[in-house]
Amino acid sequence: MIARSAFGVALAALAGPACAETGKTLQGMGESPLTAVTLLQTVGGLALVLVLILGLAWLVRRTGHVPGAGKGLVRVLGGASLGPRERAVVVAVDGVRLLLGVAPGRVQMLHVLAADAAVEEETFRRRLDQATQAGKGD
Repeated sequence: MIARSAFGVALAALAGPACAETGKTLQGMGESPLTAVTLLQTVGGLALVLVLILGLAWLVRRTGHVPGAGKGLVRVLGGASLGPRERAVVVAVDGVRLLLGVAPGRVQMLHVLAADAAVEEETFRRRLDQATQAGKGD
């Protein structure tokens, strides 16, 4: 108990001159730090940080460029669903286009497409739809 009161006296002795310089008293130190001004500053700062984070996320999503991430070696050019869990996907790897069959637990190359013949994605989709419709008719 004596140690606590001695600590309080020492703290008051140290804080007294500091409070006297600013015109405050020790009694003024007991006021609540939650005033309307500090609350508005805190909420405003939080809102500014959230707007900054959302703005950067929107910018990254819009440009499609993540800083520090290099271009991938494999680009997906298009694809079509063949069933509930199967897909046919056209990918470009080092200028060569490949038709891949993708199923759960398995990826298989179906065809190597000519690199110089420009096959539009709509043409590919139409041909693939025709092939799947012909397969369903069997």
